[in-house]
Amino acid sequence: MTETRVRFAPSPTGYLHIGGLRTALFNYLYARHTGGKMLLRIEDTDRTRFVEGALENLLKTLKWSGIEIDEGVMLDENGEVTEKGNCGPYIQSDRVKAGIYDKYIEKLIEEGKAYYCFCSKERLDNLRARQKADGLTPKYDGLCRSLTLEEAKEKIAKGEKYTVRLKLPKDTDISFDDRIKGKITFNTNDMDDQVLIKEDGYPTYHFAVIVDDHEMGITHVVRGDEWISSTPKHIFLYQAFGWEAPEYIHLPTVLNKDHKKYSKRNGDGMVEDFIERGYLPEGLINYLALLGWSPDSEEEIFTMKELADQFTFDRVNKTGAVFDVRKLDWVNGHYVREMSVEDLAKAIKPYCIEAGFFWRRLSRRKIKSSSSNLAISN
Repeated sequence: MTETRVRFAPSPTGYLHIGGLRTALFNYLYARHTGGKMLLRIEDTDRTRFVEGALENLLKTLKWSGIEIDEGVMLDENGEVTEKGNCGPYIQSDRVKAGIYDKYIEKLIEEGKAYYCFCSKERLDNLRARQKADGLTPKYDGLCRSLTLEEAKEKIAKGEKYTVRLKLPKDTDISFDDRIKGKITFNTNDMDDQVLIKEDGYPTYHFAVIVDDHEMGITHVVRGDEWISSTPKHIFLYQAFGWEAPEYIHLPTVLNKDHKKYSKRNGDGMVEDFIERGYLPEGLINYLALLGWSPDSEEEIFTMKELADQFTFDRVNKTGAVFDVRKLDWVNGHYVREMSVEDLAKAIKPYCIEAGFFWRRLSRRKIKSSSSNLAISN
């Protein structure tokens, strides 16, 4: 039986979002449930969005949460970023420098499954503007598809800038089975010839993710359902290379109280904010596990091990899950009340100091009597 290998592959573009932490958690729980491995890969090929210090913050947040990384990027005992495993590098920019993607893109180009595109940004912007004005879905019009490989190489020799695009077949259905959503089918006429290699030479997400998942032996891709529309392109790339595709599991969206996406772009739900507000890792993780997944019982309080023992994707909802702060407070409150007086005192001390309390006058009796009503330690 093939070992389960899952991965969490965030981009270092800022603080970790609650939705991202839940994705990492579901990957981790499935790996532990099946006796498999959890990998952490950093997808930093979009250099325009790179945020200094984001990687270190991500690793510290995952460590705080109790999610253990078996392979990939992690922190060593001194708190320094390191890598562990035989499939590295696990940071995509390092994989670019190692030339890992070169042979794969050359294979696609030589076999006519990808092509060089010399369209300028100005032309593409104008094309999209016209399509929107006409009520059409913006997508590339295939101008460079008809160039022969010889013609394209002549342009490159003259110094013309280019990208490399996926050459999708016309009017072809691409289907895949999603563990949660069921069978999903897209027609290539509704899809775009996605850029695989950008003008700066870096691979896009859509290309690098396929190569990396294949080379790292990923058996299950567990990610948010915003990636469903991209999956047919990924399936096509697996077919183009003659590789077996992993199983896809797209998780339901985390929603805010207005039933809109709990969005990182809107500044909602950064894990760092919950840490600063005093939530305990056990409380936040326990609640996130219940956000879109339900156990085969009426219980709601679980240790990480108990979650892993029960976790399956068969009990993950198809629809979005609303992030309910009151429910989080209730779950977190359970863990606060379970703390010893000493641990509680240590946990609330920085908040008392910040609030201007004179710490040495805060008696053990006050701490103990207040602990039974605390939901969060702020």
